[in-house]
Amino acid sequence: MAKKQGQDGKSPKKAPKKEKRAKGGKGEAQAKGGRGKAAVKLESRLLRHYKDQAVPQLIKQFGWSNRHEVPRIEKVKLNCGLGEASKNQKLLDSVVEEMRLITGQKPVITKARKSIANFHLREGMAIGVAVTLRGERMYHFLDRLVSVAIPRIRDFRGLATRSFDGRGNFTLGVKEQVMFPEIDYDRVQQVHGMDITVVTSTNKDDEAFALLKEMGFPFRGETPVIIGQAAA
Repeated sequence: MAKKQGQDGKSPKKAPKKEKRAKGGKGEAQAKGGRGKAAVKLESRLLRHYKDQAVPQLIKQFGWSNRHEVPRIEKVKLNCGLGEASKNQKLLDSVVEEMRLITGQKPVITKARKSIANFHLREGMAIGVAVTLRGERMYHFLDRLVSVAIPRIRDFRGLATRSFDGRGNFTLGVKEQVMFPEIDYDRVQQVHGMDITVVTSTNKDDEAFALLKEMGFPFRGETPVIIGQAAA
């Protein structure tokens, strides 16, 4: 069959290729979702609790006039020291994998800064594992810590209020890593502990204590705040 021709006897022009590419690119971005602007970011339940419940309660308690005066959690540090790490590479690899499962972030292997003959320690030897969490990943970890992991501690009677360092930072000592549900006890090579330090934006212990209490930390002698439940 003959091709259709316009009034001037010439065949009609095709649509520009740029327009087709633009339409196709927009559709691909919407289909993939993660790369386009329409992608929905999952907000942590603890961060939402901080904005909706903790901030108004702290403003009322301390009489602040501006929301920016309210302290916040800046970062969380997890540190696990291993004296046998230099002699047992399998133990070090196992702890690295456990910390990755607990935090959702690849840990850093800490090394000795100087040599100590009495401890058979040489400079550069692996002596532990450390992780620093910030942002959404930090809030997700803290939510699992206060809601799931801490209640699994045997004979738990509350966190000690004397664990603040005088500059608004709180350190929690964990004796067993199996308190975290991500750890499979059958695959644990050795039971070990770790230190969890919560760094806040304030340098006053009373403000940091009030902040962590409103964030659900079960301190000894205090009524714990339930995450996601509106204040009375």
